[in-house]
Amino acid sequence: IRDRTCANPIDRMGWIKHSACMLKISDITYSVEGRTLVEHATVTIPTGHKVGLVGRNGSGKTTLFRIIRGEMVLDTGSVTIPKGWKIGGVSQEVPGNEVSLIDTVLRADTEREALLAEAETATDPARIAEVQTRLADIEAWSAESRAATILRGLGFTHQEQQQPCSAFSGGWRMRVALAAVLFSEPDLLLLDEPTNYLDLEGALWLEAYLVKYPHTVLIVSHDRELLNRSVGGILHLEDKGLIYYTGPYDTFARQRAANRAVQAAAAKKQDLQRAHLQSFVDRFKAKASKAKQAQSRVKMLEKMETIRAPEDAARTVFTFPEPEELSPPIIATEGAAVGYGNTVVLHDLNLRIDQDDRIALLGRNGEGKSTLSKMLSNRLDVMRGKMVTSNKLRIGFFAQHQVDELRIEETPLDHLFRERPKEGQAKLRARLAGFGLGADQADTEVGRLSGGQKARLSLLLATLPAPHLLILDEPTNHLDIESREALVEALTAYSGAVILVSHDMHLLSMVVDRLWLVKDGHVTPYEDDLAAYRKMLLTPEKASDKDKPKPVKTEKPTREAIMALRSDARKGEERVKKINEMRDKLAKKLADPALYEDGKAGELATWNKKYAEVMDGLERAEAMWMAALEKLEKAQKQ
Repeated sequence: IRDRTCANPIDRMGWIKHSACMLKISDITYSVEGRTLVEHATVTIPTGHKVGLVGRNGSGKTTLFRIIRGEMVLDTGSVTIPKGWKIGGVSQEVPGNEVSLIDTVLRADTEREALLAEAETATDPARIAEVQTRLADIEAWSAESRAATILRGLGFTHQEQQQPCSAFSGGWRMRVALAAVLFSEPDLLLLDEPTNYLDLEGALWLEAYLVKYPHTVLIVSHDRELLNRSVGGILHLEDKGLIYYTGPYDTFARQRAANRAVQAAAAKKQDLQRAHLQSFVDRFKAKASKAKQAQSRVKMLEKMETIRAPEDAARTVFTFPEPEELSPPIIATEGAAVGYGNTVVLHDLNLRIDQDDRIALLGRNGEGKSTLSKMLSNRLDVMRGKMVTSNKLRIGFFAQHQVDELRIEETPLDHLFRERPKEGQAKLRARLAGFGLGADQADTEVGRLSGGQKARLSLLLATLPAPHLLILDEPTNHLDIESREALVEALTAYSGAVILVSHDMHLLSMVVDRLWLVKDGHVTPYEDDLAAYRKMLLTPEKASDKDKPKPVKTEKPTREAIMALRSDARKGEERVKKINEMRDKLAKKLADPALYEDGKAGELATWNKKYAEVMDGLERAEAMWMAALEKLEKAQKQ
């Protein structure tokens, strides 16, 4: 946390200039190692607004934060900071010392600490009165309660709050650092991917907390739900410039798409105008009678300001290999218990997983989600009861610690060659390309790759053997929004089972169709949806019976009936897919200019009739598919 009483803007050399009244970025340019990250960018962030800073990985978002803090010397321009503003951000984790978590957070309010110390030693009655008045103004006496509330929201129990920081790992100490900066309530709160070290419950709490935060917030995040719920504006860093959009992320995405479409249309129209003018010049420049007209069009071409079509970045992709189909179930447990040593963490596990399952594990940290994942992936033995798996079952496992365990001195190509020594280099490079790691990244040492590129490599290694079951623990950390959308597409198309632990609500809502709640040593189906789970977490004291997980009903459809319903749903999906393909072929035919020539009215009418019939069939097929999915969902909830 940095305290800066900055009454004035910082110019290109870091010197103070004239006064300011809001966060204002004026005509800034910044380059590093010959590469320009920001060029002549200008934007104003209104006081008290919550703004999401978005842009592709490597575009310079973190650098912009450092510029705002005054840590970088600008090439041009200035950053104006209001007088007396305190800027806060999580720059590094809390040291592993013997100070308790609650005291670490309380010490983040330096003014309160200083006033309390002075109150112990002050002797002048007037000064004592001033100190006590100020302590009352800043609500110093309720500080411990506020600090405890923040820590609890980020996943720390009352007992854990009394423990020293040294008792917690780096990821948990990052949460303490986040709690400290939230408690200190800086006038400008800068958060860089804060949900990367939070679980779903912590991320949902942070969403709600930021909505009520009383000061200005600028947050770098690729979490779509957070950007939709917690901010009122989006600051887009693209092509070295900054553009401010009013509204949450989805509004920004629609506005940007519309702007790009307008820009592309204008560029296309201008290209046609240029071609027309150039054609006239080429035809008549040699004719004396047309020379003046040709020359005037040359001048028109010279004066025409070029409209550039928006450049589309290379599409983010993930390509998962397809496993062969196994007979269901691929995993089944009966009265199973699992834990560590003599300590049972989960017990009475009666679970079944089929190859077409998409399951999300819900539950607070420490309840046993990781323990369950380790048991299902054969990383932990069952202590009692039994777990039966298919003989040919292959399991892919991804967790954040695996990203950290990559060999930093080796290249991605080296990692793949170790796993597939008999495959040719061309095929290995193709595999890397299928996960967005091009030729440059394939030959770059892992230690020099970005966090997102390392995550891609780990995902590739996890899916390399074409697993029938893919267990993913926080797979979206360090992935930008485009990569997250690509992961959604890949998991949707993947024919194996998926078990997800993630704080990314958008990913969960798009991929999973079953929810398991890990709580109090048990794993039970959560019978409501993610929205209800979110509501339950944010209002636990008001949680009604409806918000709580319901017990599994005793009367439920047979397994054969559910399999039949799944078959109907798959058939419905295939039917819709085939009709869509037919529609696309007809649309292509109807787009043929030759069909609209004179004398072909009858043929055109025939094709239009066929197209109408196909669209009518598509509507009916989609309705049947939706009905089959609803029946399946209802049966699975019974």
